[in-house]
Amino acid sequence: MKQLKTLLIAAVAFFGTTQAINAQAKVAHVDVSELMQKMPAMIDAQKQLEKLSGTYDTEYKTMVEEFQAKVKKYEQESTLPGTTEQMNEERSKEVQDMQKRIVDYRDNAQKELQKKEADLVKPIMDKVKASITKVGKAKGYQYVLNGTDLLLADGPNITADVKKDLGF
Repeated sequence: MKQLKTLLIAAVAFFGTTQAINAQAKVAHVDVSELMQKMPAMIDAQKQLEKLSGTYDTEYKTMVEEFQAKVKKYEQESTLPGTTEQMNEERSKEVQDMQKRIVDYRDNAQKELQKKEADLVKPIMDKVKASITKVGKAKGYQYVLNGTDLLLADGPNITADVKKDLGF
């Protein structure tokens, strides 16, 4: 009877261990940042953003130079004979308005750049996620983690497979 109990316990332990091993999830990792950096569509998007940023920077610098020239001119003319206090106040208001326009332009340019970046990157990221899902499921993985966030990434790396699926 005692041997039967021991045998029964051993059988339960064996089947329980087998079930625990089979229940472990299949996990792989992928380097999303590498995919995004090397993806041709992302490289094109970055070029578009750099071009747009250059346009905004040029316009901003022009506005700042005009502002500095006007301030210098008004400072020189403020002490000339015939310049009234009212003229100086109007010029001061004009300079403040100009300064506000420059700050507003800079803020709007930043917002537009961020919006443009989001508009360009979202479809690319969606495509990458779809490819990761496709490759992960095809290889039988239940979870695919971003390798850049892992402290230890010792399991299967499917980055090359995803690159192949994306066509680069």
